[in-house]
Amino acid sequence: MGRTLVRVVGSTAALAALAVSSTASAQSADTAAPAQETQLEDVTVVTGQPEKPKKPAKKKVQPKPVATAPVTAPPTAPPSNSERDGPSTAEATGAVNGYVAKESTAGSKTGTLIQDIPQSVSVVGRQEIDDMGAQKADEALRYTAGVFAQPFGNDTDTNWIYIRGFDATQTGIYQDGLQLYSYAFGGFYIDSFALERIEVLKGPASVLYGGSNPGGIVNYVSKKPTGERLRYLETGINDAGNAYIGMDIGDRAGPALDYRITGRIAGGDTYTDYQDGFRGFISPTLRWSDDNTSFTLLANYTHIDENHGGGGFLPYIGTVVSAPFGRIPRDANYSEPDLDYYKREQGSIGYEFEHKFSSDLIIRQNARYGASHLKEHVLYPNDYVIVDPDVGPDPSTGMLNRINFSHDTSVSTFLLDNQVQWKTRDAYFEHTVLAGVDYKYFNIDQVQASALFGTTTPISVLDPIYGVPQTRPVSYINQDLTQEQIGTYIQDQIRFGGGWLVTLNGRYDWVSTEAHNGPTFYSPTQNSNQSGDDGQASGRAGIAYEFANGVTPYVSAATFFNPVIGTDPTTQNFYVPETGDQYEVGFKYVPKFFDAIITASLFDITRQNVLTGTEGSPFAQFQLGEVRSRGFEFEAKANVTQNLRVTTAFTAMDLEITKDGNPDYVGHQPFLVPEVMASAFVDYKFRESLLNGVSIGGGVRYLGHSYADLENEYKVPEVTLFDARIGYEWNNWGIDLNVTNVFDKEYVASCQGVAVCSYGEGRVFKIKSHVTW
Repeated sequence: MGRTLVRVVGSTAALAALAVSSTASAQSADTAAPAQETQLEDVTVVTGQPEKPKKPAKKKVQPKPVATAPVTAPPTAPPSNSERDGPSTAEATGAVNGYVAKESTAGSKTGTLIQDIPQSVSVVGRQEIDDMGAQKADEALRYTAGVFAQPFGNDTDTNWIYIRGFDATQTGIYQDGLQLYSYAFGGFYIDSFALERIEVLKGPASVLYGGSNPGGIVNYVSKKPTGERLRYLETGINDAGNAYIGMDIGDRAGPALDYRITGRIAGGDTYTDYQDGFRGFISPTLRWSDDNTSFTLLANYTHIDENHGGGGFLPYIGTVVSAPFGRIPRDANYSEPDLDYYKREQGSIGYEFEHKFSSDLIIRQNARYGASHLKEHVLYPNDYVIVDPDVGPDPSTGMLNRINFSHDTSVSTFLLDNQVQWKTRDAYFEHTVLAGVDYKYFNIDQVQASALFGTTTPISVLDPIYGVPQTRPVSYINQDLTQEQIGTYIQDQIRFGGGWLVTLNGRYDWVSTEAHNGPTFYSPTQNSNQSGDDGQASGRAGIAYEFANGVTPYVSAATFFNPVIGTDPTTQNFYVPETGDQYEVGFKYVPKFFDAIITASLFDITRQNVLTGTEGSPFAQFQLGEVRSRGFEFEAKANVTQNLRVTTAFTAMDLEITKDGNPDYVGHQPFLVPEVMASAFVDYKFRESLLNGVSIGGGVRYLGHSYADLENEYKVPEVTLFDARIGYEWNNWGIDLNVTNVFDKEYVASCQGVAVCSYGEGRVFKIKSHVTW
């Protein structure tokens, strides 16, 4: 459930609580199946010429082994401009070899080697997702540099992701290169079992994708037909009693027709009191292709019916530090089991079309229509009860106030991206030019409601009593809002001099927003319309040089914009887009003597037009804020041998509020996000010994301290967590046990204000079995 927007309530006092949370939130720096293991043979690859995949045979075939042994080749000079065509989009979105992806489309919209992208890019493939035992997309990114995932613990209905200090959850999530935009409670939930890989492009992406999160984007890449026979079944359960079964089936249906069907259903109890549920999805895909043309049809249906868990919206006193009664139990649920529900129905259908007129001229069109309907009702904590108004919330009472909230939200989206890619060469330069026009349509029809102030009963922290009659929520928002965005863009990747690569991008976007506000409980005659238009240019320039030893240093600069939905209280006009820029310098290293990719970067992002309150009007939102994020990232991923895989990451940031309507906040660190994070995960598989087929792995994650308030008076302590796994594979069958937070460390993941703290996930045992045939 959304963490900031639910603070909206239907009363003066509760609205004040929202405004404090929303103001601070704006300043928070926004603040499959695993591949079957087979015995592999060594291969030798000529440096600088990525191997082109063979066209699948026109018959059913078993999947060929994917080489994970280190590749070796004598050092050579980088390939000449005419020799280097780069990976295709199919290669750049396909299965990852172990932990090491060599190419991606996230940073260029074309199949590009990661070292050729002038920004930092991380890719988490299916093998890595499964080795970590991740069941959600945000879980899969806990070992990724620059990413702070699950700031609110294990929220079962949302993937919460912060990149370089800024919240990517609503404006920074994409699937197959098309945005999964969300506003308020209108968005989409993607099951991680449907994904082949998860890509993270760090830093601004507006020049490619239009309005988006300044810290970076996450691109979910769907599982798609491969032309090979695939039969995979997986089932698992955790120690809370939540079980699932998933399938991944594909094959060739005809001489030019392939299919793949992925699905999973899950249900049972969770780790907080009174939370259980059922969910499922199915994603059929169909691909027609010949030598020059491919058309892939992708569809999805998702159903979720559950209730909300606990562990969130809790006060600082009682979670981070002890209250007079001790600590709030992390498995306690302070909603009302008989009233609480979360019901989601969503579906999408889209396609990817590509036609090659020649190896130098390609056109593409990608499109997707999506619709979602979400209804939920929850009672959640809102600090301790107040006995003395001069003192404020009183922890000694051991009683929590609650907000009785509900909403009914429908969303429809349509996205279209048209691309033309062509290459030109002469004696000195090679140009790979991409030009395109894309279109985004987003409509949300929402009603939000909360009970009248003072009518929702408080609840005891240590002895909660459920079933006390509650008043019904009354509406305070009744809105039908549409936002459309049209963007034109061009990119030129210029190679010359044997190793130089210059990347130049330019883009212009037109954004229009229309809103109709209908009657509510508080404004029964309301019937108003509002509209606004804006336009914004963005750009990127980068230069890199690839040395013969595989080291590629680079430097880049980019500008960005991000439309903001809302109304300026002074002008009554829609807010203008957020804007800003990033400067980045770093290197990428692809060794010649083993299979790995190592990246390091320094970055400096300035985000302007951030919403903030003022001293005189703390609950109104003005675009007076500015936040700066500077830092260093390091990440290494390696298939050290065919048995040993490793991923490590380190992040150190300096997050600072540089402008604010309240001058007391200037110079302080935004709340919620830690500035220092580090992690390492190792997996080893035994072969040709008494332990043949056994695999063991483990990881360590460090989260530095953060703050619960913009005054930086309430610190959330650092924490170190350990994960472990053991597995066994024999022929076409396997079993795995993953343990998260091995020592069951009780900690607070983050606080979004002193009354909005969330426990991190405790110890979790997950066991799964899988079979192929």
